[in-house]
Amino acid sequence: MTDFAAYAYPWIKTGHILSFVAWMAGMFYLPRLFVYHAERAQKGSELDETFKVMELKLLKLIMTPAMISTWIFGLLLISLGVVDWSQPWPWIKAVAVLAMTGMHGWLSKRRKEFAAGTNSRSGRQYRIANEVPTLLLLVIVVAVVVRPF
Repeated sequence: MTDFAAYAYPWIKTGHILSFVAWMAGMFYLPRLFVYHAERAQKGSELDETFKVMELKLLKLIMTPAMISTWIFGLLLISLGVVDWSQPWPWIKAVAVLAMTGMHGWLSKRRKEFAAGTNSRSGRQYRIANEVPTLLLLVIVVAVVVRPF
């Protein structure tokens, strides 16, 4: 590793972790907002409009920038050569991160449905969806920290 890479590595890793934490906070919170939106807000009500604003701001101002910066910092870490692709853990993490990105996209589509007044899913379905980021987080952290594979 060059002097610059040795200096930059802890800063890039810190950016990656902080971005991931922010992304995960949103990934946990947005489906929970959807639960309450689906169960408690009548279409066109003041509460419906409040949820729409909350969901849009969470997705556009926190989650999406955090996802993008997580990817940027992660790719920068890979470019430093600190990942040993001959081991299974980075592949497992990569698949889980791709799945998390897919979940982000799914949540984004659901937000658009709420915004258009066309949500057809129940609060129970969003409660189940709320577990997906938790499972993916578990896979990612275990793959990186424990590396049991």
